[in-house]
Amino acid sequence: MTGVPTLLDAMVRIPAGVVRMGTRIEDVDTVIAADRPLALPREWYLKECPRHEVFVEEFSLSRTQVSVGQWRSYAAATARSVTRWEGRHPAVPVHDVSWEEAEAFCAWLSELTARELRLPTEHEWERAAKGDDVRTYPWGDVFDRARCNLAEAGVGDYLPVGSLPDGASPFGVLDLAGNGDEWTSTIYRPYPGAPAGVPEVDPSSNDPHVTRGGSFRHQRDLARCSRRHALYGDEHGATFRVATSAAL
Repeated sequence: MTGVPTLLDAMVRIPAGVVRMGTRIEDVDTVIAADRPLALPREWYLKECPRHEVFVEEFSLSRTQVSVGQWRSYAAATARSVTRWEGRHPAVPVHDVSWEEAEAFCAWLSELTARELRLPTEHEWERAAKGDDVRTYPWGDVFDRARCNLAEAGVGDYLPVGSLPDGASPFGVLDLAGNGDEWTSTIYRPYPGAPAGVPEVDPSSNDPHVTRGGSFRHQRDLARCSRRHALYGDEHGATFRVATSAAL
């Protein structure tokens, strides 16, 4: 099983703790001003309001996204097609994966390893990215295009997973900003106490589940730990990483 042991060996323990989810409503104008050159709609930011505290139980999260090589091991074991990733380097994240396909991978890996593996929740993802504070980006409060594979970096393609260690989160999780937008297990709903006008569902998304982190195609706003995203336009798949509630 090429790469699968590496995926599990590199799981990062995230201790139980409180995550300060989202953004304070009074801070939205400041956040928009920082992203002003992008000229993004205000309602995109309001989806992450208000800031609220959530206690997250201890869990473990794969240090990097699942790679093409690891997916090929899964595909070989389950007689699935890999034509979407022909010619791709085995170390880049497996991408354009539907939410159902990511869930199926987790179910297969759970059966293979006798461990309960799954997609992370949105709360867990943000806890892994922020740690114990309310930092803006996984590495701190100042945007640095050298720490994340987003459009500003100019790479224009996926990098091998873990290529940018300076972008690590407080717990040492890599690639939480950029490279590939990531699935969570959470279906989008407004946060409790959301501002008036925040929609109950996202009418323009291609899937109801929240994605996080952004990809090389996206801009710097998606590097923010609090930024909620989804699949839009011609996007019908994402990357993913695995989580478990059990100690490894």
